[in-house]
Amino acid sequence: MKKILSVVLTVLTFLTARNLAAEEANMSNKKILVVYFSKTGEQYSVGNITEGNTAIIAKMIAKKTGADIFEVKLKNDTYPTAYKALTEVALAEKKANSRPEIAGNVTDFAAYDVVFIGSPNWWADMPMVLYTFIEANDWTDKTVVPFVTHEGSGLSSIPSKIKTATQAKMLDGLAIYGHVAQNERDKADKSVTSWLEKLNF
Repeated sequence: MKKILSVVLTVLTFLTARNLAAEEANMSNKKILVVYFSKTGEQYSVGNITEGNTAIIAKMIAKKTGADIFEVKLKNDTYPTAYKALTEVALAEKKANSRPEIAGNVTDFAAYDVVFIGSPNWWADMPMVLYTFIEANDWTDKTVVPFVTHEGSGLSSIPSKIKTATQAKMLDGLAIYGHVAQNERDKADKSVTSWLEKLNF
């Protein structure tokens, strides 16, 4: 009798663990938010744009996952529109480890299970304004998914920096060329779809 009971308990434990793992892997029942910062104006390899590269990918992700979306904006946006001048400001902010003030925040951030964080790659890092957003919120029990637009630098160390800043569970990120996001949207869409499918979204 004891042996039978032991076997039953072992099977139940296994099934419970498997069900929990399956529940965790299935992202369709999670409340999802896409947060991003994106820049218009003169951008490398795409010229003057009216919709940012990262914004384009953020909207694709939100549409495919049914997520809410939030654009992180500067309270006082004095960033230059010229590309070279913008890179100089971005580097100065990084060196100063600055925290530019943001305009508003997400309503009921605690309600979200999964947060995608979208960023351009500025000097192998996120724009400092995204750190302002991260530090303004509680990331307890959140799963974070990074995505980055770039022109050759890929994800760099951005996922590890987000991990350090949020202390959240991280899923594999997506790096996509800005010129692809801007000018080859079908190709970008396929990349986003493939990536989300691998993550069970």
